[in-house]
Amino acid sequence: MGVRHLTAADSSRGRLITLEGGEGAGKTTLSRGLAAFLAGCGLPVLRTREPGGSPGAEAVRRLVLGRGGWDPLAEALLMSAARREHIARTVLPAMAAGIWVVSDRFADSTAAYQGAAEGVSPEQCRSLAELALGDLRPSLTLVLDVPAGTGTRRALARGDANRFEGESAAFHARVRQAFLDIAAAEPERCVVLDGSAPVAAVLEAAQRAVGQRLGLSAP
Repeated sequence: MGVRHLTAADSSRGRLITLEGGEGAGKTTLSRGLAAFLAGCGLPVLRTREPGGSPGAEAVRRLVLGRGGWDPLAEALLMSAARREHIARTVLPAMAAGIWVVSDRFADSTAAYQGAAEGVSPEQCRSLAELALGDLRPSLTLVLDVPAGTGTRRALARGDANRFEGESAAFHARVRQAFLDIAAAEPERCVVLDGSAPVAAVLEAAQRAVGQRLGLSAP
């Protein structure tokens, strides 16, 4: 059975908030701050990530991020398989228990990376998303936007670079534009945040978006 789109009025179930953006956009930092904000509102919260978030999905993460040279469609299939495991084993059980889930990346990343940047067609990306997600949709997606050069410099400075961070400037520019296009096409779901702003300002903007879209405010 699929999961219907959740609304702010449906307080019996958890919500799914996804964070998207290119390398070094600040998603992990924001996920920590946003989880603390939600906890401060009295909500149970689970932070998770993609690819990953369940044992099987973490195994795929190591496989895909550990080396390059994948056929783009094969890579998209692997990402989608990991996503289905993540959803089935982690996201849906948490939401059914009333837990709010904050995911560092979700289905939009496949559309941006394997789709726009690597050439998998929009139709194929949509089909894979439908298979992995069923009826599940994020209640809110926050897109952190930073110039491609800024993001990759941040990512490399962290010292935990994955293979995507070594891709060309043109690759990262395509990823960035894809996220902006997704946000423009789905304004009811997506809010674009300036990831170049100071961490506190990004968190404040995210809290404001959650408050406006999902009816929450800190006590």
